[in-house]
Amino acid sequence: MAWDESRAWKKGRSNQKLYQALLDDASTAPARNAKRKKIVRPDDMPWEMSRQGLLKHLINEGMNTRMETVDAYMLIIPPGSRSGKHRHLAEECLYVLEGRGYDLHQDCDVEITDTYHWKPQAEVKRYEWEAGDVIYIPPNTIHQHCNASKDKPVRLISATNRIYKACGLNDLEQLEDAPEYDSKVVLTAELVEKLLRVKEKTPA
Repeated sequence: MAWDESRAWKKGRSNQKLYQALLDDASTAPARNAKRKKIVRPDDMPWEMSRQGLLKHLINEGMNTRMETVDAYMLIIPPGSRSGKHRHLAEECLYVLEGRGYDLHQDCDVEITDTYHWKPQAEVKRYEWEAGDVIYIPPNTIHQHCNASKDKPVRLISATNRIYKACGLNDLEQLEDAPEYDSKVVLTAELVEKLLRVKEKTPA
């Protein structure tokens, strides 16, 4: 044993029942979980006018559900439009509920030492998809979803694992906003319908 450590370990006067707090948290979890939702109704799924696009949250850490590890939302893309562009360290998968379009993916070179650095590669890859397909987003890949139809909307269900956040790896960066984004607007079902409505062409 090092002489310095043998003298140092007895120092300090603070006292906290941290282990007891873990026991208390575990013992009260059943009662706490009994009050959390196992079924989330459409009326309880919040809308959000986000920088990534028009969202309807299905499961989220802030929604008081029993889900501990997964966040999921519906992304609605108006005809001829696109989502925002972002990257995150967590893997993501998206199920195409409705519509057709394509993804733009740009992989990044990552270096993790005592600091974290990433640099986009030059190549941007394009992936076509349609209703019924599943889109996979690799970790730390810059990506954007585009609606290829001029008259029909796209709806995607996105799922990510929030365990990355619990591990201190919540690396999320927005690189481009969705065209519909307006920080002053509160998204509602009525506004979504209006944004999805194709403008009729006025005869010349």
